[in-house]
Amino acid sequence: LRLVSRRVIGGQRVSQDRMRVPNGAKVLSLRCIHLADERPFALEDRLINLAAVPAALEVDFEQVPPGTWLLQHVPWTEAEHRIGAINAGDFSDLLEVDPGGACLFLERKTWRGSESITHVRSVFAGANFDLTARFLAPPPGPR
Repeated sequence: LRLVSRRVIGGQRVSQDRMRVPNGAKVLSLRCIHLADERPFALEDRLINLAAVPAALEVDFEQVPPGTWLLQHVPWTEAEHRIGAINAGDFSDLLEVDPGGACLFLERKTWRGSESITHVRSVFAGANFDLTARFLAPPPGPR
């Protein structure tokens, strides 16, 4: 894991469709590169609601990935995943891929009750993935 940036921003700078935070709340913004065999595997852009998770301010996210720490320390009640495809574009240097290269992204939001905990968008070089689904045919007969 390589921590690229860490900063505290005002919650008003965060789009409501990404995370809802109380007025005046602060948000921890992290950008990390996850490595596999010393090469970039994923780019993670994460927001953590400090009103819900104030302890995140004290964590050394160069030593522990944010997602791992959150799962071990912060209970949640609801999550949403969104998966899509984009071109590498501005992320190409960080992922060490061609700017026009295909990438897979995973966006995750978590809540505890109605309180936003985190929003994360992870971008992966598409060449590293082959998604496969195997399923059974429905049983014969009327449906």
